[in-house]
Amino acid sequence: MLVAFDFDGTLSPTEMMVSLGQQCGVAAEIESITRRAMNDELSYAESLRTRAKLLAGLAEPAVDTAFERVALEPGAAALVDRLRAADHHVVVLTGGFERGVAAALEAEGVTVDAVVANRLVIADGALTGVVEGPLIEGTKDDQLSAVAADNGIPMGETVAIGDGANDIPMLERAAVAIGYAPKRAVRVHCDHVVDSMEELERRLQLLALL
Repeated sequence: MLVAFDFDGTLSPTEMMVSLGQQCGVAAEIESITRRAMNDELSYAESLRTRAKLLAGLAEPAVDTAFERVALEPGAAALVDRLRAADHHVVVLTGGFERGVAAALEAEGVTVDAVVANRLVIADGALTGVVEGPLIEGTKDDQLSAVAADNGIPMGETVAIGDGANDIPMLERAAVAIGYAPKRAVRVHCDHVVDSMEELERRLQLLALL
């Protein structure tokens, strides 16, 4: 099976953009924009570019500090390890950032089979306010299909786990859609809803994945 996790709000309680915003005094503005995007009140691409612009000029050491604060949900690392030990292909599909995902996984000593994420552009030692990557205009359903095809996994053997509006495409595309403490607009797209890693593990056991 292919098991695809969202990151911010699912594998991690940290919102990377908010953590970055704390480094330059714009966390409240970023949090407000993030909340609207996750509730499907504005497009994800628009929200991401708007938030990135607010971070322009943030020095790279402060960026590193923000990413070092990104952490996994308690129990997430053990769950990922169990899924991979059961021979499932585990991937992270996130509109968040490669460096934050890598820092959190490394801190827990856990690996996944693939990470599809975005990047904040740095020039002359500071953020430029530009964001780039496959999950700005691109959507998670296409990335889910691509990862499945690349690994010879039928779409009927895919599970997607997420919480926000930008997860809806992959939740709709996957054979099994699991909402992780999902926003109200997301719940209708989920086959199952859980509110903790413990509940998620039990649900995966019931689905005979563990």
